[in-house]
Amino acid sequence: MRILLLGGTGRTGKLALDIACKKGFEVNCLVRDELRVSRKDRNIKLFLGSPENQEILDQAMQGCNAIISALNVSRTSDFPWARLRTPKTFLSDTMKSLIPLAEKHSIKRIVVCSAWGVSDSREELPGWFRWFVDNSNIGAAYLDHERQENLLKASGLAWTIVRPSGLTNSKKEQKIIESYGNEPKPKLTISRRSVATYMVEALDNDALIRKMPVISA
Repeated sequence: MRILLLGGTGRTGKLALDIACKKGFEVNCLVRDELRVSRKDRNIKLFLGSPENQEILDQAMQGCNAIISALNVSRTSDFPWARLRTPKTFLSDTMKSLIPLAEKHSIKRIVVCSAWGVSDSREELPGWFRWFVDNSNIGAAYLDHERQENLLKASGLAWTIVRPSGLTNSKKEQKIIESYGNEPKPKLTISRRSVATYMVEALDNDALIRKMPVISA
């Protein structure tokens, strides 16, 4: 299987790239800076540019059977009020181009990383975290994740929207808790590696098609 990976140089995306290659996938990786791709593998084909560029996105989709997106509306640091590095509508603008292009290339399967607390899962968040979402630049990502989710849900794609809880850099092996409608109640954190593994493995899990699991560990 050849997949298109978006966000392959981010903290979660680079782990997804590594895991996908280890599982034998061929990967078209669309990146802005090829020097940030740490893994060198004959199964990786790099495309340089932004996913907002429809022409480059079109080229990167050629020959692919599925898509993984680990994109996010990013900030210049982890400080909640740090200025945004990407536009507020980065995710939804990309998805508006991606959906018709996926149909053009007969790509049905897509797995997207969203976040616990987006849309209908908002009320599941602890009150203190909802305050940060409402009063800092964290909220920009949550709003655009919701826009992106709505576009996917209205499409004909075989999507899975993964909503991880708070991301950590732990390298320990973790048992993933999969929650729907706050049952079972999610834990507050999960490692980026666990999220990346879950997303790659979700490609072959038809039971997750058109599902929005909250995952934690």
